[in-house]
Amino acid sequence: MDRFRQIFLEECSENLAVLEADLLLMEQGKADEEVINRVFRAAHSIKGGAGTFGLSAMSQFTHLLETLLDELRSGKRRAAPALAALMLKATDVISQMRDDAQAGGPGQSEAAARVKAELAALLALEAQPAETAFEAIAGEGPWHLSFKPHEGILASGNEPLRLLRELKTLGFAVTATETGRLFEPDFDPQSCYLSWTLDGPAAVPEEEIREIFSWVEDECDIELQRQATEAKPQEQAAAEGQARQGQLEQSIRIDIRKIDQLINLVGELVITQSMLAALEGEGGEIQERLDRGLSLLKSNTKALQESVLGIRMLPISFAFNRFPRLVRDLAQQLGKEVELKLVGQQTELDKTVLERISDPLVHMVRNALDHGIESPAKRRQQGKAASGTLTLAARHEGGNVVIDIQDDGAGLDKGRIWEKACEKQLPLIQGRRREDFSDAQLFDLIFAPGFSTAATVSDLSGRGVGMDVVKRNILALGGSVEIQSQPGRGTLFRIRLPLTMAILDGQLVAVGEELFVIPLINIVESLKLEPDCLQKAGGGVVFYQLRQQTLPVLWLSELLGTKGEEGSMPLLCVVEAAGRKLGLVVDALLAQQQVVIKSLEQNFRRLPGISGATILGDGKVCLILDIPGLVARHVGRESDADAASAA
Repeated sequence: MDRFRQIFLEECSENLAVLEADLLLMEQGKADEEVINRVFRAAHSIKGGAGTFGLSAMSQFTHLLETLLDELRSGKRRAAPALAALMLKATDVISQMRDDAQAGGPGQSEAAARVKAELAALLALEAQPAETAFEAIAGEGPWHLSFKPHEGILASGNEPLRLLRELKTLGFAVTATETGRLFEPDFDPQSCYLSWTLDGPAAVPEEEIREIFSWVEDECDIELQRQATEAKPQEQAAAEGQARQGQLEQSIRIDIRKIDQLINLVGELVITQSMLAALEGEGGEIQERLDRGLSLLKSNTKALQESVLGIRMLPISFAFNRFPRLVRDLAQQLGKEVELKLVGQQTELDKTVLERISDPLVHMVRNALDHGIESPAKRRQQGKAASGTLTLAARHEGGNVVIDIQDDGAGLDKGRIWEKACEKQLPLIQGRRREDFSDAQLFDLIFAPGFSTAATVSDLSGRGVGMDVVKRNILALGGSVEIQSQPGRGTLFRIRLPLTMAILDGQLVAVGEELFVIPLINIVESLKLEPDCLQKAGGGVVFYQLRQQTLPVLWLSELLGTKGEEGSMPLLCVVEAAGRKLGLVVDALLAQQQVVIKSLEQNFRRLPGISGATILGDGKVCLILDIPGLVARHVGRESDADAASAA
């Protein structure tokens, strides 16, 4: 039952997303009949599911919302913005109840009571005591229940079977079933002719039984009474007192086409295995057949691997769907007009990456609205449209997902950023002049811990908390973030993320007898190291003159404490992260291959400069270099002392 309850909670989140998106359309006057029907179906599904799984507070609350929506469907009410706003508040309450149910809570809160009162007042229910099919029942004996659904109950979307299941969770058992007119010649297959009598344990509160029938009272006849003597012991209420805490299963919905593709590939793999098995024991000229079979096995294995990874892929709309409501609420709070554009919502990325990037996206959107987009009056003064535009766009680019957060607001003030950096005495600028920084490097200062250019602190931003966490989270995903900004024209935050955190395309490099993997995504170019191009600076820092660029250089053998190969012709592997380049000196470049990433933290411990490990075809363990971390540490980001400790 817990597994199905978890599935309901996941479906509840999806239905809440539908509610929120369509209610926003309704608030904007864009709701047609189909939108209203879709909202009603979402609310109806939540109410029904909540009742099935004993979430009485949620089902009662959603019942009020559903009643309002039903009046909208029937034309008794008009889809006014104020009504949509109230129903959005109701959606928030249901979302809180859903989260509370996930944590095993009762789902009650002050906000729920307040919004429930508003809904009831709108429905003119506050002065009307709830009608009930039951009267107060005296006695303490076991329950005896007669349940006779009306013939038309199925047409309303209510299922007697679901009610029986709910009664079963309370410990009720069916003692008799009446078939009524089921076998008469004129029976209607879409009508309900069955009725039931049930006995239940005395300990079940009457209110819980009432709750099960709360929205079908007009569609069935109910007789509930206490028995005079204690009935034969019933099976204890299964749901009553069940532990809601504990580890919850995580699940992911999978497109059936992906499953079919996976099954087909497994079949191909079995065939290939059979082909190779047929070669066992054969002598003579079998090499050609063996090579052909191995080639086929390699192809099928790669396709199977991609299909399995595809199962974890979800469209980024799962993350984007929250922003229409968020932008609408923040814009109202800030007194701004903002149009949100969502592009590339079907772009897929790994479920884990998707979950971890959601919070950084929220922070960046909040900042864009608070600091980026100006007030309508200020925009008019600058000759802009009163309404600002915020665009969230996602697309695949190479083996990565690129997410853009772009606004057409004021843009970043480079002078103000430099002043704040000096005022806060950021270590990154010590001993350097403003002219030493490119625009990209200057913009990057906003990711420093505690940095903020906001003149005032609001409940949205201004304390300098968040952007450093945003960047740290993105780097932890193996991604990068860069900023482009123009005064008066807006700012673009561009995030690059790997499609998955399970596998990466890597370049094997040798340092002495040790092998390491450099993610291909970070490699710009590789070339033979020319000693004449090396320049030594103060503090033991070495630079390499690469055409018109001067790059800091690291010898991996020194950094990682390995012994380089004597007499070798070293190579320079130029890597890039967050718009900065670094030269890594290695002894040799070997093969490029996909590697399966194993967590070092789970199997050993975290090592600076290392993002994980993998197992090569010969069984050897090979470390994967953390290029963003190395670049951040050695390209003016952190002290050389840290670098030494990393080694």
